[in-house]
Amino acid sequence: MMRPAVVVRRAVPFAIAIGLWFTPVAAGLTTPAWHLFAIFLAAIVSVLISAFPLLTSTMLAVAAVVLTGTITPQKAFAGFANTSVLLVVIAFVVAHAVVKSGLGHRISLFMVSLFGRSSLGLAYSIVLTDAVIAPAFPSNTARGGVLYPVVLSVAEGAGSRPDDPEGRRLGGYLMFCGMASLAVSSALWMTATSANPIGLQIVHDSGIVEVGFFRWVVSSCVPALVAILLLPMVVAKLFPPGVGATPDAPAAARASLREMGPLSSQEWITATVFVLMVSAWIFGDALKLNVTSVAFAGLGLLLMTGVLTLSDLTNMGDTLTTFLWLAVLFALSGELNELGFMSYAGGRLAAYLGGLSWPVTYVALVVLYVVIHYMFVSQSSQVLALLGVFLDVGVKGGVPAPLMAFALLFASSYFSVITPQGGSQNVIFVGSGYLTQPELYRLGALVTLFFFGVFMIVGTPWILLVN
Repeated sequence: MMRPAVVVRRAVPFAIAIGLWFTPVAAGLTTPAWHLFAIFLAAIVSVLISAFPLLTSTMLAVAAVVLTGTITPQKAFAGFANTSVLLVVIAFVVAHAVVKSGLGHRISLFMVSLFGRSSLGLAYSIVLTDAVIAPAFPSNTARGGVLYPVVLSVAEGAGSRPDDPEGRRLGGYLMFCGMASLAVSSALWMTATSANPIGLQIVHDSGIVEVGFFRWVVSSCVPALVAILLLPMVVAKLFPPGVGATPDAPAAARASLREMGPLSSQEWITATVFVLMVSAWIFGDALKLNVTSVAFAGLGLLLMTGVLTLSDLTNMGDTLTTFLWLAVLFALSGELNELGFMSYAGGRLAAYLGGLSWPVTYVALVVLYVVIHYMFVSQSSQVLALLGVFLDVGVKGGVPAPLMAFALLFASSYFSVITPQGGSQNVIFVGSGYLTQPELYRLGALVTLFFFGVFMIVGTPWILLVN
């Protein structure tokens, strides 16, 4: 029998959905947009207060929007055919091949031999590697697919397992560092995520300011690098890894590498397929290759060569779970945008800022822009819906145009870590199971606040100085 506290907690999301559903629809919004918002918000709140797991919340939400006629089944289930969602799922499977073949264990030993004197050293090896390779990856989801198997192998190689209450902490620490690193390295480099070119096009179309690769890097380098260098230490304070100094680890790792001997045939095959996939992702735009199709081709090669088998796929239950909730949230969030709710909300919130001094307007707009990402599953969809609105309000409110533009462009990257579903690249790390949903929301909020503070305090004067 459920405890009274659990019953109350589980009743809250339903109360929110029903209360908002019967609230009069505001002028400028359609009834379907308002009803979809009520259900979507209730689903997110249910996860935040631990009323239901994310999968349960999303299944109830998608059933509700279809059965009530709020949106059509075709739109509600469109996420199951979304290329970004499929890319995340294939990245999970390919990562399993890296671990199964033994290549991941070899890579983890190599990393420990170089940086393994402490958990902090391992975290720095992850975030700095990501920062270096980021400009070559126009998809941060694809980049997450490269980092994840390495992080997983390092965590497992150190004896950290998701089902160990204490031992999971090192893996959780490294997973979140990797996830947060993808967010801030995307702000560092103009070419590090597909959302950046979309934002640049909106800024260009506004006629307010022109931004190129060089100007972007000059404007982003100081705040982004400060955030990257502080990130492992900040996450260690928020989520202690439980492992401090490990001075003997590098020597032990080198000895284990010698014992492993040369690469096995499966390791060679996995490494070759992995390199081909990464190369195709790097040069995908130039060669007109779809990144998801590249991932499918890599999976096909791994299956054809026997590195992965059908039994491997059938045993990956977590992958199916992730696919289900991500596809639903992706579709519902996208439909909120299509129905005009996001633009309406952004415009209404921004309108309240009229008459304030430009510094207050500037900070308030960026805060609102970041917080609203709780309602989005895609960075690109928020950029398309709101960046132009917020930029226009800020400039009309007296905020220097380059400052407003860069603050919103950079926020469009670093806000992705605010929720587990804030960017499709997050889900690759979330699916590891090292962190619970409440932990992910708490860490996401606090690390996003840290990023916001760095880009406001360090970034604002720097952007004004160089522009």
